[in-house]
Amino acid sequence: MSDAIFLGVDGGGTGCRARFEDGAGTVLGQGIAGPATTRLGIEKLSAAIETAWRAAAAEAGLSDGDLARVRAGFAIAGYNRKGFPEALRALPHPFASVAYDTDAMGACLGAHDGADGAIVIVGTGSVGIGRVAGRDLRVGGYGFPISDEGSGADLGLQAVRVALCAHDGRHEPSALLRAVMARFGDDPIAAVEWMDKASATEYATFAPLVMRHADAGDPAARRIVQGAAEQIDGLVRALVAQGAPRVALLGGLASALEAWLSPDVRRRLTPPLKDAVSGAIRLARAD
Repeated sequence: MSDAIFLGVDGGGTGCRARFEDGAGTVLGQGIAGPATTRLGIEKLSAAIETAWRAAAAEAGLSDGDLARVRAGFAIAGYNRKGFPEALRALPHPFASVAYDTDAMGACLGAHDGADGAIVIVGTGSVGIGRVAGRDLRVGGYGFPISDEGSGADLGLQAVRVALCAHDGRHEPSALLRAVMARFGDDPIAAVEWMDKASATEYATFAPLVMRHADAGDPAARRIVQGAAEQIDGLVRALVAQGAPRVALLGGLASALEAWLSPDVRRRLTPPLKDAVSGAIRLARAD
């Protein structure tokens, strides 16, 4: 085994992935665990991270002595949340060093293999992140419902809003809008009660329904999806205006929405080169 050992950890809201590589980039071992986001609190977050990297270390056959010369990079969802950078850096670990950043920056570094560039993530939420000449870029992504335009949650919000308008005669009905209201038993009061407790994730459950109806030609669905695409267009253009030489589109809705983007924006997009764990390893190498 080479003297250089690197660990990358990608901690997100749906799961945590860890990977050890040697100095040449050869994968030594990989591990997974449950969600690793600051929203869960420092104890659950740190437990998930440790579960993932210990599983990877076991697969790699690393000893305690090997761990002592590991340089690690942790890309964590919500890393910038107040108080968490300090709390994470205070956690004990067996490694030679640990570098931290957000999961979005990890994804960006991986997408461009460490070169200058940006990403737009379109999933439950949306955000544009980039790094150009050592300068970090960010557009949008301030949280649903005040931001995250064009996201799955935003698609759901628009669908429920227009469905309610159609229900009381303020908008032309369509198959999508009837399907949305059917989820509430065609009762607007039930929709209001749901709204009082609904999270961004719950709004995003409507996104596949909206996309299916848009692809089938439903006029209301098409307007909603086109509006979302225009928001994603804006994120990409803003990153390019700030100097990003290339932009990758990532996230659960990326492939579905890409066909709806403006031609000039699609020409700006490049496929991601590597994953977010590779980006976390980039953090480790740069530390």
